[in-house]
Amino acid sequence: MQIGVLTVPLGDQSLDEALAHLDELGVDAVELGCGGYPGDDHLAREASLDDEAAQAALQHTLEEYDMDVSALATHNNPLHPDDERAATADTELREAVELADQLGVDTVTCFSGLPAGGPDDEVPNWVTAPWPSEHADALDYQWAVAEEYWSDLAAHAADHDVDLAIEMHPNMLVYEPTGLATLRERTNDHVGANFDPSHLYWQGIDVTEAIRFLGERDAIHHVHAKDTALYEANARVKGYLDTTPYTDEADRSWLFRSIGYGHGEAHWKDVVSTLRMAGYDGTLSIEHEDSLTAATEGLAKAVNVLSRAVFETTPGEAYWAE
Repeated sequence: MQIGVLTVPLGDQSLDEALAHLDELGVDAVELGCGGYPGDDHLAREASLDDEAAQAALQHTLEEYDMDVSALATHNNPLHPDDERAATADTELREAVELADQLGVDTVTCFSGLPAGGPDDEVPNWVTAPWPSEHADALDYQWAVAEEYWSDLAAHAADHDVDLAIEMHPNMLVYEPTGLATLRERTNDHVGANFDPSHLYWQGIDVTEAIRFLGERDAIHHVHAKDTALYEANARVKGYLDTTPYTDEADRSWLFRSIGYGHGEAHWKDVVSTLRMAGYDGTLSIEHEDSLTAATEGLAKAVNVLSRAVFETTPGEAYWAE
């Protein structure tokens, strides 16, 4: 297994500076944003696509620090009811797949997107209950839109032998493991999970059970290492569906935290072990979104915990079982 980092929090540094910093921390791989919400500070997608010189320069920089690329990241909403916004997100995704192929990167991380609740609506609609019945009808409509779009995108990914790793996220159509499995079943095996536990904790989902569920379907393409702390005193009053601003930390029911500040080291060792049992031995890409600490400190603390949790070797022979 490798410890990786999504480099977005270091966007004020050049790629060379960011890699030098991460190399000193003991990081093995990077996930590079190339569009959408992650931006493209460290990988300008349009400028790099089909440009052999730009790609060679990137590879040279990566090799200088012995750094792999675990994935390209472009998180946006390709199912948005605004045609222009949807088209932009679609272009980002398709070009990210093509660029990943050219760079020898096998994964693009992304969101499923979220449609409106009907063909005449203008705003994406996250349906969280089947009643009143128009909400169930809206969900049926959304899945029809998603299946048509993602079937075509999945075929594009298959043509380039690149996996689409969807982060299960609230306010997206796919926000939990059964929805991810459904989209995979309706498309192809290049569609799978960017397994980010931070959004599952506050939904009451058992993270290791979710790993087992998706692992049984060979559906984990990439992993984000990101923690969440639950603040039960607030949740006892308003629950975990919390629209309080992220920077109003004291009033929130949950917060994204650096690894180890939401769940202890023993939990993360269990996560790593369950991932291995589920067949995933790839990168754990740290995503820093902890508003209580600077990115450099949060990344360093996360690497410190994960360095004791990840397995650096392949399993040996079980001689004691013979």
